[in-house]
Amino acid sequence: MNERSSVDDLAAKLRDELSRYSPGGKLPSSRALVERHRVSPVTVSRALAQLTAEGLVVTRPGAGAYRAERRPATAPAGDTSWQEVSLSAAATADSVPRTVDASGVLATLAAPPAGVVELNGGYLHPVLQPERALSAALARA
Repeated sequence: MNERSSVDDLAAKLRDELSRYSPGGKLPSSRALVERHRVSPVTVSRALAQLTAEGLVVTRPGAGAYRAERRPATAPAGDTSWQEVSLSAAATADSVPRTVDASGVLATLAAPPAGVVELNGGYLHPVLQPERALSAALARA
């Protein structure tokens, strides 16, 4: 069974024809593409959408389809080698051994003293939640 897609075929033909147009150059209208390639308007629309998704074509409603501008070269990724040095646990011969002070973390994880309501969790303490008012409002609704 041969599963050829007219959309894929048209997209391949248009991809080959794109070299004829300068970046920003206008492609033929959908109507002209329908007549030239003897396909339906839906096929043309889907093929252009496929090329748009690939970044080769830009469509402007009411104005037509244009060859996409050349993308600027992406900047190289930043130097992250410092992370390996600063986050590694192993100390080199010429460096000071690293130690971790966990007292701040332990203080944060400790249970608060009695009578203290913590407000750092993002949720109200159960004592402060208006459960009765919300229940009454829900019953009225």
